[in-house]
Amino acid sequence: MARWQRWTVLGIVSSALLLIALDNTILYTALPILSNELSATNSQQLWIINGYPLTMAGLLLGSGALGDRFGHKRVFQIGLLIFGAASLAAAFSANPESLIIARLLKGVGAAAMMPATLALIRISFAAERERNIAIAIWAATATVGMAAGPVVSGVLLEWFWWGSVFLINVPIVLAASILMVAIGPRNLTNPARRWDAVSSTQALVGMAASVLAIKTWAEAPLNLPLALISTVFGAAAMTLFVRRQLRLMRSPVEPLVDFAVFRNRGFSGGVVAAGASIFTIMGLQLVITQRYQLVEGFTPLQAGLLVTALAVASMPFAIFGGAVLHRVGLLVLIAGGIGTAALGTGIVIAAAVQDALGLLIAGLVVSGIGLGASMSVASTAIMGNVPPRRAGMAASLEEVSYEFGGLVAVATLGSLLTFVYTRTLDLPAGDQQLVGSSPAVALTGDDAAVVAAATAAFDSAYLAVLVATCVVVTLGALGCVVLLRRYTPGTESQAYPDNH
Repeated sequence: MARWQRWTVLGIVSSALLLIALDNTILYTALPILSNELSATNSQQLWIINGYPLTMAGLLLGSGALGDRFGHKRVFQIGLLIFGAASLAAAFSANPESLIIARLLKGVGAAAMMPATLALIRISFAAERERNIAIAIWAATATVGMAAGPVVSGVLLEWFWWGSVFLINVPIVLAASILMVAIGPRNLTNPARRWDAVSSTQALVGMAASVLAIKTWAEAPLNLPLALISTVFGAAAMTLFVRRQLRLMRSPVEPLVDFAVFRNRGFSGGVVAAGASIFTIMGLQLVITQRYQLVEGFTPLQAGLLVTALAVASMPFAIFGGAVLHRVGLLVLIAGGIGTAALGTGIVIAAAVQDALGLLIAGLVVSGIGLGASMSVASTAIMGNVPPRRAGMAASLEEVSYEFGGLVAVATLGSLLTFVYTRTLDLPAGDQQLVGSSPAVALTGDDAAVVAAATAAFDSAYLAVLVATCVVVTLGALGCVVLLRRYTPGTESQAYPDNH
């Protein structure tokens, strides 16, 4: 491919990735308004947010195989069309149920596109140095998309109705579709590759049940039968999935996940870094945007602008990481980046204790610097430590690392927020019926005593979520140090020979 052509392809797939990433976080600032307009319950709100990444994560492994068989260009184009149509349906949803269905369909389209975006980069960029920079730009786009979601939502909600946060996707989808047909690479197929529908279903059911279990255990009052059933169902489905993959590894049929690739420390380190990075981003954005709207009275735009400090800081360091990877090595960029993000999260905790807005912004900037450096290189580590014939599977695992990390963050931290809030809320007599309602109901009421009690409870929950986020990212940094300790400056960053 000509130089201009491959860089244009990067622009096309990056624009699609930007939309996918935006949709992971764009509802954070829109959720209070959207929930009020559609009269969504707490459970419906959780599924409006979670339905999209859940479907995506459950289908990603299978979509990589579909790309290998039918061609990543073709699968990318089909995913784009599904994503655009579902965005249109979401924009004009009349009730929470129809919005949840539209979000699920968007997850299907995103699952088809995501592995294809990375695979198309690998196809288009043959030179390793150039490919490293392209993947760094790709990863930076994802980071910026997730970080910019709340501010894009805030800007749109200042001027338009809540459906505009979905409608904005449609013109970009149309432009990307036309350009990919016109100048995209040749569609390469592998008819011998098979899509394992059973494994994909097991993964989807297992993750859905696991999210339901997390949500149910955190609810007050506890629905014990549902909590137990969803927990057992999730564990059983994931166990069956793993056993099936291990059995297929010993057969002529290629599994969706070849667990042998995890013996490569570079690959495993990239997976850990991807999951820890996205967990941190989603955790910080989820609670900061909510707290500053509900407690401090920020508008959606103001709350969105606050968390853009993550994106502003991450973008240049993501590109810088890809450019110097061949000289610096994985250990410094990944483990050092995750460690820097842990430090930034600690500063955010200090800001919460002192209620200092300036310190909060400083913490977000530090976290953004570390996350930018680590996320771009994590993607390269994953894709560069598998043979080319497993590029589709590696791309799927790379995307699952990010999506499942975000899914777990929203499910666990959102549930933790609700858990701590409901159990620390001490309302005046006569107002106990507000305990099980959304925090927005109590925090935006006219009774000063109720507002004060809800504010104290929400701040306790906010601090608990920040501490949990800091613990996870710190453990992620330590894990990366252990896995990547031999990937020091001067060593090869890709195709590392050590497979244990």
